[in-house]
Amino acid sequence: MQLGIVGLGRMGGNIARRLARAGHQCVVFDQNAAAVKSLAGEGMSAATGLDALMKQLAKPRAVWLMLPSGDVTEKAIEQLSTLLDRGDVIIDGGNTFYKDDIRRAKALKAKGLHYADCGTSGGVWGLERGYCLMIGGEKEAVDRLGPIFQALAPGKGEIEATAGREGRNARAEQGYLHCGPAGAGHFVKMVHNGIEYGLMQAYAEGFHILRGANAEHLPAEQRYDLDVADIAELWRRGSVIGSWLLDLTAMALAEDPKLDGFSGNVADSGEGRWTVNTAIEQAVPAHVLTAALYARFRSRERDSFADKLLSAMRKKFGGHVEPK
Repeated sequence: MQLGIVGLGRMGGNIARRLARAGHQCVVFDQNAAAVKSLAGEGMSAATGLDALMKQLAKPRAVWLMLPSGDVTEKAIEQLSTLLDRGDVIIDGGNTFYKDDIRRAKALKAKGLHYADCGTSGGVWGLERGYCLMIGGEKEAVDRLGPIFQALAPGKGEIEATAGREGRNARAEQGYLHCGPAGAGHFVKMVHNGIEYGLMQAYAEGFHILRGANAEHLPAEQRYDLDVADIAELWRRGSVIGSWLLDLTAMALAEDPKLDGFSGNVADSGEGRWTVNTAIEQAVPAHVLTAALYARFRSRERDSFADKLLSAMRKKFGGHVEPK
């Protein structure tokens, strides 16, 4: 199957590579000419712009966008909507707010165009491991793109189906799923990433406690000089909290046990905020996910005004002096 891919960054380039390995024809474009040249050197068709991309695709055309959420993706979709013809489809594989998908799909449908939102999880490992795909959009368009989704997904592999799943959607067992109409794919991915925030925060706090077990203020008999890298490796084997995130944690600690190569300033890419805001709209308690988001905000501050005020209050009511 032929697919245009716009955006060849950390994930977009590997998406093109995985599809090419599966025998699909990719026509690629990025503002970064070096990224386009690299994939052209691997046998893919290169385009110099969106106009040129359209001319190289056979109808009905399909274009996959792997761009930063917000204005960049919005402008690309606006431009594509003037270049595509009725029956063509735009797939947004980036992280987009699901309400924007609903609006876009409605506007594009009025022009006879299809729109699919595809939450894509797998990061820089997707080329080899495959991508977990959460898809929203019209059934007609999603079914047409089935060979693309199947090639990108991990496949069943050695993971056995959950007991009791007989007769349920087999695509979920392959690593991709049509979740519902426009926005549903990115809605599921939004919650997925909100959960990711919480899981990551739980690991981070737990390992922080392990690392602090040898603190000087503790009684000598309560101090433990623990090797957190070894504990991460231990927990990977048979523990109930084992996961791919723990695998990556163990890898990071093995490479840099004291994490000297990191500042601790943790960014959030938007999905955590959207998840928390959606929980508020639904009146759903989301204590862990909200706390994990706030922890990321907190990580960016050093000697914050709030911390200074806390210290000032402690001094006023209790005479507590800041440690040097």
